[in-house]
Amino acid sequence: MGRSAELAQQIETTLRDRVPEVEVLLAEQPSPGLVRVTIDRPGGAVDLDLCERVTRELAAVRQRYALEVSSPGLDRPLVKPEHYRRAVGSRVHVRTEQPVAGRRQFTGTLIDARNDEIEIDLDGERTSLPYAAIRRGNLVAEVGGKR
Repeated sequence: MGRSAELAQQIETTLRDRVPEVEVLLAEQPSPGLVRVTIDRPGGAVDLDLCERVTRELAAVRQRYALEVSSPGLDRPLVKPEHYRRAVGSRVHVRTEQPVAGRRQFTGTLIDARNDEIEIDLDGERTSLPYAAIRRGNLVAEVGGKR
């Protein structure tokens, strides 16, 4: 397990114990001195008070890194299989580490999210992507019915 994965695990474990109503959607290190944590509260809203509480509970992380805690927003990140399962029927954007069928970016309707892969409808063409190949995924915000 790399340092970034260990850090993400530490953050998830800390918050599971101290703020159990929070779900960690994404814990990433976009630069060496910065850690970004995206949280959700199933059945409730993520507000400033909750972000501040999570920031306080992650004091050990703040001793080593600048810390950003935020809500998922409209372009909610999709990281775990359960995140993808909740998004079935929605438009998603997925980037892969290596090219799959000659491309690395896929935007379409999420048709299925199995235990090992997802299936996306790319305007009539279905493509399966294993989770192991996915670098990053997120919902595509649809404002006023437009994409």
